[in-house]
Amino acid sequence: MRAKILIVDDDRDILLGLENRITWMGHEPVTAGNGKDALRLIEQGDVDLVLLDLELPVLSGLEVLERVRGASHSERRTEEDTSATYTTPLIVILTAFGTVERAVHAMQLGAFDFLTKPFSADHLTVVVKKALATVALHRQVDVLRQEVDDRYDHLVGTNAKMATQLTIAKQAASSDVTLLLLGETGTGKEVVARAIHRWSPRRSKPFVAINSAALPEHLLENELFGHEKGAFTGAVKREPGKIEVAEGGTVFLDEIGDMPLPLQSRLLRVLQDQTFYRVGGTQPVRTNVRFIAATNKDIRRAIQQGTFREDLYYRLAVITVTLPPLRERMDDIPALALHFLNRAVRMGIHRTCALSDRALQALQQYQWPGNIRELENVLARALILCPEDTLEPAYLHLENSLSPSATEAETGSPLRHYHESMDAYSRKFIEESLRRNGWNQTRAAEELGLQRTYLTKLLRQKDIPGRPSKDSSSSSEEDSH
Repeated sequence: MRAKILIVDDDRDILLGLENRITWMGHEPVTAGNGKDALRLIEQGDVDLVLLDLELPVLSGLEVLERVRGASHSERRTEEDTSATYTTPLIVILTAFGTVERAVHAMQLGAFDFLTKPFSADHLTVVVKKALATVALHRQVDVLRQEVDDRYDHLVGTNAKMATQLTIAKQAASSDVTLLLLGETGTGKEVVARAIHRWSPRRSKPFVAINSAALPEHLLENELFGHEKGAFTGAVKREPGKIEVAEGGTVFLDEIGDMPLPLQSRLLRVLQDQTFYRVGGTQPVRTNVRFIAATNKDIRRAIQQGTFREDLYYRLAVITVTLPPLRERMDDIPALALHFLNRAVRMGIHRTCALSDRALQALQQYQWPGNIRELENVLARALILCPEDTLEPAYLHLENSLSPSATEAETGSPLRHYHESMDAYSRKFIEESLRRNGWNQTRAAEELGLQRTYLTKLLRQKDIPGRPSKDSSSSSEEDSH
C-alpha cells in the first residue's frame, strides 16, 4: 500500500532525511515542525502513520499522544454515529532520550512503537513496514466487520408485536442478564441477538455465534470450551474455545434446544460462576461473557420429555423475547421485500429491480412457513431468474408451494393442535422440496435455506425418508409402462 506518513520533528536535517527515506520507500511524506501543526494534521484524519518526535515546540510529543488518545476515546463513546469518519493513525515515537520510562509512558498513551535516535535507515524501514502491515490488518477487519453489519444490522418493519418484543430486548441489552430468544426457524433470532449485542456496553468486544445443532456432542464440546494439548489424538497444541474467544463480549447459543444433556450440565456451570474447564484440562478458566440463547423448540415440552434441563432453562430465560412468525407480521412484508431487493443490488446479485403490485400482493397472501429467511431466498431466486426490470408473480414461484389449506384438504380435516399442524406442514414442505430436487438433499437444503447437516437432522426428527419409497418407485415404473 502507498501510505501517507506524517513526519513530526523540529530538526530540519532529521526531517529532510526521514522525508527522503519515506519517499524512497514509495510512500507520501507530510511534515510538521511542531506539535500543534502535527495535531491539526492528525485530526484531519488524512494520514496513515505518524513518526512523532517527543521533544517538540508548542506541544510536546507526549501531549500530542494524550490529546489523540482523548479524541479516540471520545470517538469510541459515540461510535454509533455513522457520520464520524475520523480514525486514529498509528504513531511511532522518535526520541533521542530513549530511557525505558519514557518509552513505556509513550506506549501506555497509545504509541505503536518507538525508535531511539540515532537509528539506521534499515531499522526505520522495518518499523514502518510493521506499522503499515498493522494498518492494513485493521482496515481488513473493518471491512469484514462492515460486511457482517450489512448482513445483520437491519431490524426492518414496524409491526406492533415485533416492536413490543424489541422494546424488551433494548431494555435488557444494557445489563448482563441472559436472554432467551424464542421463535420459529427463520424469524430473525440471530439478527436480534446481534442487535442486542450492539445495544449493549459490550458492543466493541466480539460477538460469537455457535449452532448447537450443527455438530456432534464431542465436537460441540470442543467448539465451546476448547482443549488442552494432548487431550485427544490430533490435539498438538492448546486451542481456545468460542467462549474464550468471545472474552468481554457476547456468546450466542443458537438452537440451544438441541444441545445434548451432558453439555447442558457444563453450560449450566458456566452460567452460574463464569468458569469452565477446557477438554482435557485440570485448571479452571475464568471468563467474562454475556450469553444469549435461541431456540425454535417448545422448551417446556422438552423439559417434560426429559430432553432439556429445567434448571438450565431458568438460568437462560431471565428475560424471554418471543419473535412473531412472518405470517403474523404481514404488514412488514413490503419493507422487508424492499430491504432484501436493495441488499441484493448492493451485493451485485442483480441490477435494480422493482416489485410489481401483483407480486407484492402474492407475497402478502403466502403463509411463509420458512419465515423471513424463506422470503429472502424467494426474492434472491426471483432476481436471478428475472430478465426484466420488474418482478412479477411468475418469478416468485409461490404457486408451487403448499399452503396450510392445501395440507388440510389432503388430510380431510384441519389439525387441531398448532404444533401438530405446523409439524405436518413442515414435513410436507420438506418432502416436496426433496421431490423437486430428485431427492438430492444438498440441493434441497439450499432451496430451503438450511444447512445440509440441519436438514439431515430434520429428516431424522420428523421420520422423513431421504429417498423415494419402493412403493412410489414401483408405481412410477408401472405408470411408465
